[in-house]
Amino acid sequence: MSTAKPHGTSAPAATTPYGTAPVAPRRNVSPTHDVILYFLALFIPPAAVFFKRGLKADFWINILLWILGWIPGVIHAWWIISRSEGAM
Repeated sequence: MSTAKPHGTSAPAATTPYGTAPVAPRRNVSPTHDVILYFLALFIPPAAVFFKRGLKADFWINILLWILGWIPGVIHAWWIISRSEGAM
């Protein structure tokens, strides 16, 4: 008897005492590009957000936060860099 997976279930499964459970894909550590963006975010947070997300709402939110204070802009930029998968 074959234990073939049904079509469309490409996610890996983990065996638990209660059966098998899907496993979320692992996020890789930030690539070198992201490390450079973290460093850039220390000085010009909106530029780092722009390189990561483009002229989307995140960029304009970061501009406003940066105007309100340097620290909120940096925190928001680091959050965007860490949560975004790829560049634009």
